[in-house]
Amino acid sequence: METFPDTSGYMIAGFVIAFATMGIYIFSIYLRNRNLKSDLETLESLETKQSKKK
Repeated sequence: METFPDTSGYMIAGFVIAFATMGIYIFSIYLRNRNLKSDLETLESLETKQSKKK
C-alpha cells in the first residue's frame, strides 16, 4: 500500500500567510481611506477660508 506524505502543516501555514496578507491589505485600505477623508476635510476647510476672504 502506498502512503502519501502529510502536508497538512504546510497547508495550514499557507492559509495563515494568505489570510494575514489579506488582513494587512484590508487594514492598509482602511488607513488610506481614513487619511483621504482627513485630507478632504482639510481641503474643504481651506476652501471655505479662501471663500470668506473674498
